[in-house]
Amino acid sequence: MEWIEGISSTIDYIESHITEKLTIEEIARQAYISPFYFQKGFAMLCGFTVGDYIRQRRLTLAGSELLATEDKIIDIALKYQYDSPDSFTKAFTRFHGVTPTAARKEGSVLKSFASLKIKFSLEGGYLMDYKISEKEAFTVVGVSKVFPYENAKTEIPAFWTEQHPAGKKPLVCGMYGICIDETLGNDTFEYLIADDYVPAQEIPDGLITRIIPKHTWAVFSCKGGMPDSLQEMNQRIFSEWLPNCKEYEIAAGYNVELYEDPANYPNGVQDENYYSEIWIPVKKKQH
Repeated sequence: MEWIEGISSTIDYIESHITEKLTIEEIARQAYISPFYFQKGFAMLCGFTVGDYIRQRRLTLAGSELLATEDKIIDIALKYQYDSPDSFTKAFTRFHGVTPTAARKEGSVLKSFASLKIKFSLEGGYLMDYKISEKEAFTVVGVSKVFPYENAKTEIPAFWTEQHPAGKKPLVCGMYGICIDETLGNDTFEYLIADDYVPAQEIPDGLITRIIPKHTWAVFSCKGGMPDSLQEMNQRIFSEWLPNCKEYEIAAGYNVELYEDPANYPNGVQDENYYSEIWIPVKKKQH
């Protein structure tokens, strides 16, 4: 299944099961892609997370029902997967700006978040540097932390800051930033700030090793100051490369970012020529 078609299928699935318990694993299965890359790609394409989309659609529909029916608030809350009237009221008020009770009063104005319609438009026409590379398994050493998909965008930069305090030598330099979701069904994933493992060197306390399996990787070159260059490339991978790639599809729950030594550049990671890479595991499509 093509990437854009897969995203459309997941949206149709979410909309038709919006009043049921939804899991990322089952949603991603509609697109024949791992939950890790589905969530990453969805956010890149749409500008918000899968969880945000589901919440805002449920609250939109719940608001419509409050105005159009005389159903009890508790029944509407349970219908849209809220455990209690209190949790529903808090979420509803944050979204609509009024409580469910107030929403039923004449003249109340509610917000509406429309369902997504994915359209593929012809854009681009410019170059995108990448290569397909076979790489044997390799071992890294670094610091590890588990993150929820929902908050990763803000929590991972904070993790880097925590591991590289100003004026102190970090335990690990940070040649790589690696995301791992081997089970492909969790709401969380492991993230490592890592360097290449050197067997002859002792592993300092607080560090762990991880083996990154043998894979075929699509390697994308990024040039420019961080984090803008990486974020822009990630956006282009999911909005341009994947929809147009006829031979390869994403293969596994790994994502590797490689960073050159900032000391090699006059302005460090903010240098206009700073070089980094994004590695995505791929496999040949079955035609």
